[in-house]
Amino acid sequence: MTTDSTTITESGRVPGVLPLSARAARATTGVGAVIAFASTFLPWTWTTAFPGNLTVTAYPGGLQLLTLTGAVLTVALLLAAAGTRGLRWLTPGGPHSAILLVALGTFATTGYTAGAISVELGGLVNLEPGAYVAVGGALIALVGALGLPADLPAEGDGGQPAGVWGRFRHSLRAPQPDGARELPSWAEILIICASCAIALYVFAYGIEAEDGPPFIGFLVFAAFGAPALGRAGLTRRLSGLAAKHRNVTLAAAFVAAMMFPFTQANEAYTSIAVSVLIFATVSLGLNMVVGLAGILDLGYVAFLGVGAYTAALVSGAPTSAFDVQFPFWAAVLTGAAVALVFGLIIGFPSLRLHGDYLAIVTLGFGEIFRIAMQNLDGDSGPNVTNGPNGIPNIPDLELFGFNFGETHTVFGFELGRFANYYLLMLLFTAIVVTIFRRSDNSRIGRAWLAIREDETAARAMGVNAFRLKLMAFALGATLAGMAGTVLAHVEFSVNPESYKFVHSAPPNSAFLLIAVILGGMGTVSGPLIGAALLYLIPAKLQFMADYQLLLFGIALVLLMRFRPEGLVADRRKQLEFHAPPPGSTGGGPSVLSKTEA
Repeated sequence: MTTDSTTITESGRVPGVLPLSARAARATTGVGAVIAFASTFLPWTWTTAFPGNLTVTAYPGGLQLLTLTGAVLTVALLLAAAGTRGLRWLTPGGPHSAILLVALGTFATTGYTAGAISVELGGLVNLEPGAYVAVGGALIALVGALGLPADLPAEGDGGQPAGVWGRFRHSLRAPQPDGARELPSWAEILIICASCAIALYVFAYGIEAEDGPPFIGFLVFAAFGAPALGRAGLTRRLSGLAAKHRNVTLAAAFVAAMMFPFTQANEAYTSIAVSVLIFATVSLGLNMVVGLAGILDLGYVAFLGVGAYTAALVSGAPTSAFDVQFPFWAAVLTGAAVALVFGLIIGFPSLRLHGDYLAIVTLGFGEIFRIAMQNLDGDSGPNVTNGPNGIPNIPDLELFGFNFGETHTVFGFELGRFANYYLLMLLFTAIVVTIFRRSDNSRIGRAWLAIREDETAARAMGVNAFRLKLMAFALGATLAGMAGTVLAHVEFSVNPESYKFVHSAPPNSAFLLIAVILGGMGTVSGPLIGAALLYLIPAKLQFMADYQLLLFGIALVLLMRFRPEGLVADRRKQLEFHAPPPGSTGGGPSVLSKTEA
């Protein structure tokens, strides 16, 4: 029936109008978020002994900034849920699940901060009233968020998910596609640029966060904030804009990354960023082998070592067995060429194997390389690599008169040694990303995907699987060797112990493979994000080094349980691991567009 142009269902509810309980839940969530926001302008403790200085009134600092951010996001999502003009764009996939995750992240971060203050300073007596207000406000917001209706009906019960655990699991589901109206091109480009700037700020905040509670609080908030943006559908919408304006996105991302050294006053953080870039670049090269061609390579770090040792031998190191000093461009080409040759030598006999047998052969090659470098010490073999002592004192690079080991002033900013190497490695990363994208979108890339999905079917369709797998293996080895030439100069030395399958710190074969799986196989940004997380977390949590492998193991189990496609997944992987949303025309690869297929 209808009345005054308003349609009323048989149950008596007006579509688009929330019941009273849901409106009360929204109001409760908003009140709690406002209280949490206001609490960040109050002192949370009386002493500056706790990192971040949480003693200042009317000036949020340290972990208070995370609570403030969570409160602002909660209010913004609530306004978007209410249909506020200009904010509805934030939640194309539905706001309520995103609100629940953000509220939960805000409460977890605030509660952790209060607990850390009590533990580190010796009891609850060290908490100022602002901390209690913050925890209370975050808890009120969380209770209100739990009362919000789910964005989609739960499968099988025709209604809302039952219980708190059901609401939480429902909030992690992928959002439905939205039919939002397209924005003007200039607005889309501005959104892309703003997103890159925000990503730069988040990355810089994570690196600059002090070790211990500040960084752990950042991880806790990010663990809930990132899924919240995904559940709202915002990340999917940004991915669509990035695909639509691909060149603009790549240029904006490159410029944002290039700006990082200019935001740093401490070389210690830039040194971490250099290592992250090296690790990420090598992971992207492995992604070409594992993610595109489906070749499980467990000894990939050996190719990084080949490039590093080659550069150390030809760059004029005092302990080098060869009395030569190649210019940088020649050393890079030499390291890449030697790695290519090793890739062909190892790949030609081993790529005739499949599955577990191929993985065992590549694992053996990695160990053979490490042991060979140890034995080339003049006693067990020829004196080429100085054995377990490695090759130290590798000189800094010099390119066109620009010495990377010296401080230079650029646009009024002083760039130190690690900033110079960061910019150089950023250029290498751009080259590897370009090669990956070109390969993925080419006829060869489609053949790699066919081999990865079903090699027998690919062979039946006339694909020369062995030749194409050898090409992927050799290309991946070349990219790793190229990155290794820079790594040797950044670290001043090369040592065989750095190229074990499992080592105390990345890069090693196990961590490289985890980075690809964690980030998302077959994507460009996935391995970059995965590598950044896997390097940054151990570097910032040195006090947990003894439990590093245990924690990574737990993280991988949880990842495989809740997001087996990785943090960043293409649509093919989404359809492979998850059922299509309600109303979809079907499941599986049949719903892929022509371009994606």
